[in-house]
Amino acid sequence: MTAILFALVQAAGVSAWDTGKPGAPRDAWVEIARDQTPSSFQGDAAVSNGRLTVVVRKDGKGAEVYAPEGVLRAVLAVAPGTLERLALVENARGAVALEASWKSASVKFRLKRGDVSVEVEPGAGAKRLRVECPSRFLVLPDFFADDIVIDAVKLPLASTELPSENFLIHPLGQGDALGLTVYENREQDVRIALSGEGDARQVAASEIDFGKNRKIWFACLTGGGLWHKADIREADLKKVMPLEWTMPFPAQWRVDFSRTGDLTDSWEMIHQKEKGGEYLRQEWFDDWQRKMGKDRKRWTTVLGSFPYPCWIEHDGKGYLQPLQKGPLTFRGPALLFPLNRIKQTPADVFTVVDVVRTTLGMGPCEYILDLEGQKEKYAGVNTCSVRDRFNEIFPAGRQKEKKAEMEKLMDDTLIFVRSIRKRIDEYLEFSRGMKAYLADQKAKRPEAAAFLDDALKLVSEVDTREAVRREKMKMPDFVAQLNDEFRKNAMGLEGPEAVAKAKEYGRALTEVGDNQDELVGEFRWIVKTLRQKAGLAMAMDPKLGPVAEELRAMTQKMLRNPNALERARH
Repeated sequence: MTAILFALVQAAGVSAWDTGKPGAPRDAWVEIARDQTPSSFQGDAAVSNGRLTVVVRKDGKGAEVYAPEGVLRAVLAVAPGTLERLALVENARGAVALEASWKSASVKFRLKRGDVSVEVEPGAGAKRLRVECPSRFLVLPDFFADDIVIDAVKLPLASTELPSENFLIHPLGQGDALGLTVYENREQDVRIALSGEGDARQVAASEIDFGKNRKIWFACLTGGGLWHKADIREADLKKVMPLEWTMPFPAQWRVDFSRTGDLTDSWEMIHQKEKGGEYLRQEWFDDWQRKMGKDRKRWTTVLGSFPYPCWIEHDGKGYLQPLQKGPLTFRGPALLFPLNRIKQTPADVFTVVDVVRTTLGMGPCEYILDLEGQKEKYAGVNTCSVRDRFNEIFPAGRQKEKKAEMEKLMDDTLIFVRSIRKRIDEYLEFSRGMKAYLADQKAKRPEAAAFLDDALKLVSEVDTREAVRREKMKMPDFVAQLNDEFRKNAMGLEGPEAVAKAKEYGRALTEVGDNQDELVGEFRWIVKTLRQKAGLAMAMDPKLGPVAEELRAMTQKMLRNPNALERARH
């Protein structure tokens, strides 16, 4: 990984005020001098760093978080009842903090200079933080598969549990704000409360346990076009959809497409360099960019060839071309937001990953995002490349002078086949272990039988698809034998017979390679679907929480360090 470091442009310095009396207007507030830390307030208490303003009111249940434009974006609720103590416990040049105590709990709210997050540190009696920032959608980012998008309109429960994945994204306002809740440990349980009816239904709040005195952060990103929703109808499929959205700043923008089965398919938008020119896609967590032609043509295992479905033109305008291909049909809401920064992202702008870095720190952030697990594996030379090269050499009659090159290509393609086969065997072993786990859980949790049966049916697809491709895929020893026979019977030949044998070798070789490549891609689709379905099942039925969390942990382990042919990033 090439670490992406950036120096933030410092906003206004941190400040603290006493409002004089509860509910007093802003122009009546009295600023508290630097380094003064009063242990009581005449009115309410307010602190700001220029990006966020936090107000703790004497008759409140927590902290109100305001964006720079003065809009209330969230209430961080801690405890009911009357506030018993309110003190300014830090008032330095780099940070300011308020300590608030209710009868049952106390916490500290801290703002750092130039930051976009409020740090909430639990004190005596503090068990959980309730983040009230109503929104229709809630996003749980996933760096190994596809995000989970909770759509309140589709969730009939008054409250439910969610997978503990370290952070949540709350799309707020009319595309002009993102709220992010970040927490230190996946052992911190997460619940959400819902309210409203029909199209007005919302995720009213999320509740995160503090656990063993762990901190929680709430960040608020603001600005026009910070997120966008597009509704994809059946009539839109395969057509180019101009979005009513223009990129506000360069970044790695993610699109979460709704697909059949209430699932989500996550893609990163590609960027056009200049009018009529090629596109670039920033790879995750490094500086490497993948080029794509102006036709946006892309090929992956499982999907085959297709026009890449989300992009930003040279003028910053966004477009979608919803897929209807193979296992994918995009239909329903599509959400886009800035996932990570790229070289061109302004220094004073935050993305989702930036918030995780600045709250948890670079080391814990890298651990949570499992950057080592993101790395793809690729060994040897793919079978298609070897076939194509042989079909150039033999018709030109250059096999004698290119003998050393061909020897190396045959050795390298055997390495490639063995590498893919090793990954296939890992998936098959995963399938065996998962089926045993599901059977055991079904015996222990009869109330979860329906979900476990569905999961077992999905996992069994691994064996079904392997059986379909087994005969043509063969085993690596077949390729070793194929190479030996070609060396013995064809390397010294010339003329039409040599050309024919080279073509036959290439056909047999690529039949193995194509089936292996497709199979490993199909396996990944199965496992990442299982991972997402487990998270959604947990949201629909909190009783499934323990088994769903375990399934997500097992699938993440399997999805680590994919082979490049799995096309983990489309």
